[in-house]
Amino acid sequence: SRLGIRIARHLKRLERVILGYLEVYDGPEEEARLGILETLQCTIEHAWPRMPCRLPVLLKALLKLMWDVHTDRGPTPEPVKATLLQRATECLILLDRCTKGQVKVLLEGVSSSCEESPMQECIRKVQENT
Repeated sequence: SRLGIRIARHLKRLERVILGYLEVYDGPEEEARLGILETLQCTIEHAWPRMPCRLPVLLKALLKLMWDVHTDRGPTPEPVKATLLQRATECLILLDRCTKGQVKVLLEGVSSSCEESPMQECIRKVQENT
């Protein structure tokens, strides 16, 4: 957050780091993933004019993370899973705001293919958010 809009200079490298952390399970407490979601949220808030061109990659990574968390049968406690899903949802809402509703449009097909689940609930929150 100290960099503010100057973070845009580093978006290409930062995006690779964010995507790498989102893909990797890091233990039951998921500290790295929670931290990188916070970083992503801050990045979206500060570099929002540059987010529309990064939407396809970020949307795919966030949905994959949400699916992985939803289907995880490992030792991760439910409160940690809920926090991961909540932060991913917040990132999707921010992305939707910067892209003038493109996320909602893209999620229409996803929500119809999901059965009732925490993931479906997160998608519903994004679609209902204005």
